[in-house]
Amino acid sequence: MRTSIRRLSMDDVRFAVLGTGGIGRRTLDVSQYKDGLTPVAACDRNGVAVDHEGLDVPELLEATEGNIASGPRSGSKESSGDEPRDSGPEGDVATDGGAKADAGTATEGVKQHGEEAGIVASEQGRPTETPIDDIIAESDDIDAVLVALPNLEHDFIPRVAKRFAEAEYEGVLVDVLKRSRVIGMLDDREALLKESGITFVCGAGATPGFLTGAAALAAQSFVEVEEVEIWWGVGLKSGYEDNRGTVREDIAHLDGYDIETAREMSEAEIEALIDEHDGVLEFHDMEHADDVLLERAGICDADDVHVGGILDVRSDEKPTTTTVSVTGTTFDGETGTNTFELDDATSMEANVNGPALGYLAAGVRNNRAGHYGVFGPADLMPGF
Repeated sequence: MRTSIRRLSMDDVRFAVLGTGGIGRRTLDVSQYKDGLTPVAACDRNGVAVDHEGLDVPELLEATEGNIASGPRSGSKESSGDEPRDSGPEGDVATDGGAKADAGTATEGVKQHGEEAGIVASEQGRPTETPIDDIIAESDDIDAVLVALPNLEHDFIPRVAKRFAEAEYEGVLVDVLKRSRVIGMLDDREALLKESGITFVCGAGATPGFLTGAAALAAQSFVEVEEVEIWWGVGLKSGYEDNRGTVREDIAHLDGYDIETAREMSEAEIEALIDEHDGVLEFHDMEHADDVLLERAGICDADDVHVGGILDVRSDEKPTTTTVSVTGTTFDGETGTNTFELDDATSMEANVNGPALGYLAAGVRNNRAGHYGVFGPADLMPGF
């Protein structure tokens, strides 16, 4: 019995989710509590579900529980070109939030695997070898697409954006990407996105995203911003098992690691690293897109933005309070610091997926007003 279908009105935002790993699943879940948002399509590495009247979210979430795969790639190198390396639409990256394993490691680190895993286990799903292409084929009736895919290749998200643009999609693309260098790759494609009629909101999660916007607001007290410090705390109550892609991306920011080494790590190596730190990983001077996004918004130089934080994969509680501190000089010569603080009771799901859906809604409003191109969180404030 389907219980979550909502009749659409002209004001409803019909959206799709690419990827049903941790971020994608949480987005579908949170959307049930937001008025005016109707998920109509979702895909993972095995299948796609489309219902333009509205997906049955509870049934889909139950079917995709444990839809996590993040085994390392075997022997392949990062593409320097603009297209995926193989015949599949995702190159070597799975649409569920992890790196796609080759035939020799196909089950490593996979809680759910096989032809009947994930969305195809849902009564709404069907198998496909081209999940993103299938969403693009339905995109005339989709207002916005949340790209919940892993950022384990620098140019992967920009390549996905290009494919939507080349298909002449007219709507909104939203991503919660983290790495600074990806913003430039999106900017390089802005002319194509504008021509298609796409509004791309980049870095629209917590950080970058929610906290980037908070920093932009806090900076308004000053005529000159000297420094922005973002310090976050995340307790993954669902643990590493349900957040493999996110944890792998974060490991790339640790001293001695980068995105290439993190991508090639086996599940056993990642779990050993987590054990070595008793489940708590601390990060400093991360390559987070907050810096580029604040600079392009005219708030401060990218070099003046510093991002760090603590991730606890074994505790429900945040290991530290999340804060944004903006230090600057006022018009009358005073130096001060404005600090924005998130309550420790707010979860990662609340602070990533809530703002992501808010930015998605803001993107749709701007798209309907004819504002196309690449926008950061300081350019568009989330809201309903």
